[in-house]
Amino acid sequence: MNEDPAKKRFPSSPAYMFGVVSSDIIEDVLVALAKENEQSLANLSENAGSFKDPRVVEIIFLLSEYWGQDSSTKYQAVEILDRFMILHVEDVFKTSAEYKNIMDRSQAEPWSSLKIRLCDTFMLHLASCVQIASKLYFHCHIVNYNTILKFLGSAGYTYTKAELLASELTVLKTLHFHVNLLSPFSYVEMLLEVLGHNGCSLSLRPLREMCIMILDLVYLVKNAIYDMVLKASIDLQSPTALQRIKFVPVKEDQMLLAASVISVGVFILGHDSWNQV
Repeated sequence: MNEDPAKKRFPSSPAYMFGVVSSDIIEDVLVALAKENEQSLANLSENAGSFKDPRVVEIIFLLSEYWGQDSSTKYQAVEILDRFMILHVEDVFKTSAEYKNIMDRSQAEPWSSLKIRLCDTFMLHLASCVQIASKLYFHCHIVNYNTILKFLGSAGYTYTKAELLASELTVLKTLHFHVNLLSPFSYVEMLLEVLGHNGCSLSLRPLREMCIMILDLVYLVKNAIYDMVLKASIDLQSPTALQRIKFVPVKEDQMLLAASVISVGVFILGHDSWNQV
């Protein structure tokens, strides 16, 4: 991709600062995050993570970087897209002839036709999810419609602003406007605050940057990593479908992932400080 002029217009993201918030507030926020993580796992779909394919994640990461977005935006966009697509596919399937058990194709479209339409609009919805995530982080970094249309046009898609707006509304309505979804990065930053208040000897800013690199890697090879964890936990090389379904909450446990990422980051930057985590 050539550098987009829109990227040059974006000001720098607000600098992240540690040690500013009081310990009482940190404790309250940490408890709230833990409860939200537990609630999310309790209501988890067995299809959670289905749209976090490495190729999809890579596109979102590259677009976020190209459009001058902060790290939190790309992770949140992945979570929004995954949650949206699962619900959207379920909604679309319920309109199919197969779901309604209708033989007359004039009354309902076959699932095969609907799947093609889902594939055709996937990139449009992906761009909308990145745009929504950009609006949640920093108002000066919002990805505008012209920028998205330019990208989609360069990728061979032809859409209007009205269609892009309709896509954004589809995402919002499907998620019932609950789009401020937490990502593992939210937990990473909060746990780093906790480390700072607990007297971790490592400098937190370099550790934060290291955690971002590790989290990027985990997102890109997540299936391979968790597949090894699953096989090791059950001591089998060929897990059953039921075992994989029961393992989904482990894959989607954001607090667990955040703690693991920080542990690895500390181990890399300062082996002697690892026992403080």
